[in-house]
Amino acid sequence: MKQLMKRLTALLLPAALCAALLSGCAKDGEGLALSVCAGSAPGSLDPIYAEDVGGQTILAHLYENLMRVTADSTGKTSVLPGMAKSVEQEEEVKEGAVTVTYTFRLRSNARWSDGQPVTAKDFVYAWQRLANPATGSRYADLLSVVKGYQEARAAKDMSLLQVTAKNDSTLVVVLNGRYDWFLKEVCTSPAAMPLRQDVVQRLKASSSGKSWWEGDPTQLVTNGPYTVAALEEGRLLRLEANSRYYSDQPGPRSIDFHFAGSAEEAWSLYEGKTVDAVWPLPDARLTELAADPEWTPLPELATYAVLFNCASEPFSDPTLREAMSLAVERGALAQAAGAAALPAEGVVPPGVPENEEGDFRTLSAPLLDNSPEGYGERCRQARSLLEEAGYNSGADLGEQEFLYLKNSVNDAVAQLLCQQWQEVLGVQVVPKGMTERELMSALRGGEYALAGRTLTASANDAECFLISWTSGSPENLIRYESTAYDTLMTIVAGAADGTARMGCLHDSEALLLMNYACTPLYTKGTAWELRETFTGAFRDPRGWFSFAGVVSRPV
Repeated sequence: MKQLMKRLTALLLPAALCAALLSGCAKDGEGLALSVCAGSAPGSLDPIYAEDVGGQTILAHLYENLMRVTADSTGKTSVLPGMAKSVEQEEEVKEGAVTVTYTFRLRSNARWSDGQPVTAKDFVYAWQRLANPATGSRYADLLSVVKGYQEARAAKDMSLLQVTAKNDSTLVVVLNGRYDWFLKEVCTSPAAMPLRQDVVQRLKASSSGKSWWEGDPTQLVTNGPYTVAALEEGRLLRLEANSRYYSDQPGPRSIDFHFAGSAEEAWSLYEGKTVDAVWPLPDARLTELAADPEWTPLPELATYAVLFNCASEPFSDPTLREAMSLAVERGALAQAAGAAALPAEGVVPPGVPENEEGDFRTLSAPLLDNSPEGYGERCRQARSLLEEAGYNSGADLGEQEFLYLKNSVNDAVAQLLCQQWQEVLGVQVVPKGMTERELMSALRGGEYALAGRTLTASANDAECFLISWTSGSPENLIRYESTAYDTLMTIVAGAADGTARMGCLHDSEALLLMNYACTPLYTKGTAWELRETFTGAFRDPRGWFSFAGVVSRPV
């Protein structure tokens, strides 16, 4: 049956109020020139390729998606209309399958920085480009919830992706299930920002072999609150307020993004008052902050874990995987990972929302036992399970390799982890640091037994951390297969009741860990600083920052 759901007019009132507030306080930021550091020079300013915090932060100021994230004075974020002035949602249930159609009406006064109108075709082009396997974007699976995604990628025909322009001002997107996070995650993501095809092609033709955005970033045509004004290669990028932006802005007339090669260099820029906001903080500063029992780091949406190749010997045996998992002492590994790291309690990290009462992690009991006093018993169980798996000693397993992305933190963690396996089980595991390309090649080709990997998600929802492990997912790098798990995730995709949906997600995570398909080790927190003379900046839970609303703090 087809059920027309209520129009989301609730989005319009906050937007109108916000616009009134912005126009009323525009003078607070008038003339303000802000300088910030949000990491190193961006690897890319192409929305589908930007993976670092600095690049995503810059993109969040240059472009605007269908929806946008804002924060109040307490730091609480909400999602308001961006390029879309309204959205309608229509649901159809047919033979048990659910499809949900979103119809976005774009603002009549939405303009690119060259004065041309922002159209639905700009979103169709950008989203087809993101989904296209030929572009190789790691964020393509953001659109896996869109009907026709798998078919489009398999056929290499992006017209099969059900993202269409009904006319210049109307965008229609059809989803293959109920995904509560679509509006707040996909429709605000830097990776899904609109692009003008003619601009990309023109800049590509004049880029002399560079990426289309690299030749002269001041030639970028943007639809967000800022445009690129100047670039000092490797040193800073200056943004200036976009006069074509549809809304008055309370924030800075210009933002200088300074680049730093290390956290220590970034902190020196802050201490020297070259910048007024800084990220990341060096370990020494994090250690100072951690000494305060009242301090809580901001959670990073990532969990570092051991991946087992469940499809090949010897780790196709869940009993052996359990033995290896129980031998891990997460507390020590978290200490090796830095001052803001914590022992993992599940696959889903802290900070992923569940409901108004709290996040997914805190609203469930820990799925992993990290108690120091219980480690001795866990080691005893691990040795018993090793014997149960058919190995008289760890030496019977032969030498194994642990692959991981090489950097100073991962080096320390890998060495300690392999030492734990040796001391508890007698299993000789040799750590092998690799480049990102080498590691991903081994994981995708199944040419590994053990590997360390940071588990992330394209959206801030528990489903996005768990959907990769379904048997049909191309991101299922551990080759995990469970009919029960697949069934639970199918129920999640069609669930109309939010409480039932979250219950199934908790069950899915518990099942994954009960089968020891992977072993979460630790999660990491982060921190950043804004000089106390300013207010209005915020960090999106997904990692990037917004400085568009920064004003001088009232005296």
